[in-house]
Amino acid sequence: MARSAPALDWAWHLTPATAAAVVAGGAYSIAAVGQTSGLPASYALLVGAAGAAAQGGADLYQRRPRGHLVARCTAWLTVGGWTAATLATGTALTWTSTGWWAAGTAAGVTLAHGLVRAEETAKAQRASRRLQKWANTHAKEWHERLARLFRLEGHEVEGVKPWKSDVGYTVRVRMPSDTPELPADAMRKLSADLRLPKGGSIQILDGEVHGEVHIRVTAKDVLAETIDFPEDLSATSIYQRLELGLLPDAEPASMPMADTCALEIGQTGSGKSNLINVTNVQLLRTVDAVAWHLDVTGAGISLPWLRSWAVDGTSPVPLIDWTADTVEEAHIMLDVAIAAINTRKMAYQDLMHEVDDDKIPVSPDVPAIILVVDEIAELPHDLLAKLDTVVNTGRAARVRTVISGLRATQDVITAAMKKQSRARIGMRVSDPEELHHLFPSGGSRLNPKAAAHKGSGHIGAPDEDDVDGDAQPFKCYRIKPKVINAIAPKLADRRPTVDAVSLDTEPGRYYASRWGRILPRLYKNKQLHAATHPYTQLDVLWPPLDEITGTPVTTKGKPRTTAPTPTTTPASAGGSESAPVRPARFGSQALAALLAAPAAATAPTPAPTESSEGEVIRAEFGRVVQQAGAPADRPNPVPQLLTDAHNAVVAAGGRMFTADLATKLDMEPLVLGSELGKLLRDVGIERPGKGSVRIGKGEPKSGYLSETLAAAIRAYATNNTQ
Repeated sequence: MARSAPALDWAWHLTPATAAAVVAGGAYSIAAVGQTSGLPASYALLVGAAGAAAQGGADLYQRRPRGHLVARCTAWLTVGGWTAATLATGTALTWTSTGWWAAGTAAGVTLAHGLVRAEETAKAQRASRRLQKWANTHAKEWHERLARLFRLEGHEVEGVKPWKSDVGYTVRVRMPSDTPELPADAMRKLSADLRLPKGGSIQILDGEVHGEVHIRVTAKDVLAETIDFPEDLSATSIYQRLELGLLPDAEPASMPMADTCALEIGQTGSGKSNLINVTNVQLLRTVDAVAWHLDVTGAGISLPWLRSWAVDGTSPVPLIDWTADTVEEAHIMLDVAIAAINTRKMAYQDLMHEVDDDKIPVSPDVPAIILVVDEIAELPHDLLAKLDTVVNTGRAARVRTVISGLRATQDVITAAMKKQSRARIGMRVSDPEELHHLFPSGGSRLNPKAAAHKGSGHIGAPDEDDVDGDAQPFKCYRIKPKVINAIAPKLADRRPTVDAVSLDTEPGRYYASRWGRILPRLYKNKQLHAATHPYTQLDVLWPPLDEITGTPVTTKGKPRTTAPTPTTTPASAGGSESAPVRPARFGSQALAALLAAPAAATAPTPAPTESSEGEVIRAEFGRVVQQAGAPADRPNPVPQLLTDAHNAVVAAGGRMFTADLATKLDMEPLVLGSELGKLLRDVGIERPGKGSVRIGKGEPKSGYLSETLAAAIRAYATNNTQ
């Protein structure tokens, strides 16, 4: 049984001056009590002598100055002598004895305070002299080393500064005007000349003025160690920097978030998912920002943070304010975000005028909205366009993004995302070209081997003065699922809510019922906790669909409404006749269910009419559900192979590897890839992510998305009508 009673602290946290006053008070008490009880005076002399002996031994052990030793021993003997004299004469309670005691106490307190100040000053001076001697020695060595290795003349080593954590030091060098920089192979030569141990490194950075170079020498590999997430969960603000890990000098690796977007890139197994979780916890520590997640591959970045609310019930509110787990929900979320950006800019003009700033001042009442996006390569082009709009226009409205992907290449990261994301993180990669593409100042100095350990990477972000610096290696904090579940309830009580102004838009009406749409998909076979009821026991709104593109229309049209979803048994919610739940389009189960529906339940296809022009295709989230209107004397404009491939991919859940699709269609994979590729190129359709498809948690392989094939079908039909 855990005990909640506070533990007693027996430690004496006394200053030297306070300790002197306590000793004096004890002497007066002994004298007063001893006078009435007949305490012999010799006892007081014995205690004073014992105190002086102990004080002398302590001073000798701590190597204090001899004068200080004598002063402290004399003070003990004086206290013992006064107490003995008072006991012998029985005058402890007279004004004369009390006056001498008060004067002695004041002198003792002053003496103790002065001695300590003098010792601290002397100690600091000794440390400074040692440091100066160390720096001078190293400066001379570095001056000779630079001249010997690079044949420099006219350079000057202006200082050598050790790091606080004693893992390395920085050398500040003023370069000659004819050689303002060190050669490209300087890091390798210096590492070899210093005989650095495994894990040590050299980093060369530009100084504060032109012609100045900072050489950072890491003698201990901080990045090789696993660094657990700090226990500090104190409340923060989005105006503060988000601390993600440690730099090689053991200083915090951090980035700003209020005014800038961020990119987090890392290959499979590099620790990118852990980095996202650390970013999440630092966002959730704030009291003036809400986190929205966009992850159409199963909401993996949200589930650890929702468990304490949705399953355990230890958190009264969801820590993640909104999660988009499907492409449909992502459209709704981004439409709400874009509308909020436009509304905030107009509605909060007076607030910006009051603080004399062109950006909205955030607070718990008007929180910043941070969109954390994972698996960016899996998003279709129309979603990427909306995300670009948020990135380009959301700064003044305090709507910012943290975008994550597997690769730092042009086919994954759009130009807007790269240009507007001044905070960039590249986790461990095997190809240095990706780092050079991610970091504008990478060049030949950015070495992937400097962050070779799992969970390490490079970080480049504006500093405290909003100046962009070079990317530096860092090690991300490690946070595990059980730790997340333990700290989540501690963060729940500080979560702000989205302001009413941001939701007073047409798309904003779909915000309130978000969890009614999402939770039945995320927790199909789990019992939802009663804490979710206030968010799910209400009418669930679904936006109407565009008949051509199949995407939600949130700015016009009447939304479709379903009855409140029974949240206590989500597994059975989909089968309730009295409260039907609309299937999650873009989800594999919903698409498969649509294909498996009996023909009798489908309305007969209308016969073509003479007034029909071309073929009309009606699609619902990438699945062609009806084709009608093609004249009998005109061949179907959609190639049969494309139609068959689309139906097979939809039946498989919306995504399918090329080899599996070839087996389904009884074709050779190479032949299928060649034929389908030609059909897509003929109408200008490109597969996202260079054709790579991820299914589940496996490695991405060449494959097809139902959305891509549906877009090609629409393109063939459209071209036929023109």
